[in-house]
Amino acid sequence: MLSKKMTDALNGQIQWEMYSGYIYLAMSANCESIGLKGIANWFMVQYKEEMDHAFKMYDYVLEQGADIELQAIDKPQKSWDSPLQMFEVALEHEQGVTKRINDLVDLAISEKDHATQIFLQWFVTEQVEEEANASEMIDKLKLIKDNPGGLFMMDKELAARIHTPIDTEE
Repeated sequence: MLSKKMTDALNGQIQWEMYSGYIYLAMSANCESIGLKGIANWFMVQYKEEMDHAFKMYDYVLEQGADIELQAIDKPQKSWDSPLQMFEVALEHEQGVTKRINDLVDLAISEKDHATQIFLQWFVTEQVEEEANASEMIDKLKLIKDNPGGLFMMDKELAARIHTPIDTEE
C-alpha cells in the first residue's frame, strides 16, 4: 500500500511524464511545419515513450491500491529557433525529469517503501538513456553547424527511428 505522500508524488510524476510528452509533441509539430520530417519523427517517438512512462506509473499506482488523481497539463512552447535549440531544451528537460525521479527514489527510501523503490529503478536507468539520446543529437547538430547537407542527412537518418512500446505492467 502506498502512503498518501508517495501516492501524491507518483500522481505528480504521471502529470510530469504527460507534460514531457506534450513538449515532444509540440517539437514534432514544429519540425513538421518546417519540413524536417525525420526530426519530427524522432520527437514523435519521444512523445510516445513519455506516454508509456506515464502509463507505467499509472498502472503501478493502481496496482498498489492507490487512487489516481490526474492533474492539468500545461501548454508547451510552440516553436523554437532551431533543431539544436529543441534538443538543448529536451536535454535540460530530461535533466529535470532525472532530478524528479531521484527525488521519488529518495522519498520511497524515506518512506521505507521498498516496492516503489524497486519499481523506480527502471526509471532511473531509463533517464540515463534519455539524457544520452538528447546529448547525442546535440553533439551531431553542433558538428553539422549550418551545413544544410548535414542536416538533410541527419533528418533522413532520424526518419527511421521507431517506437517500441514498453510493457507498462512489467
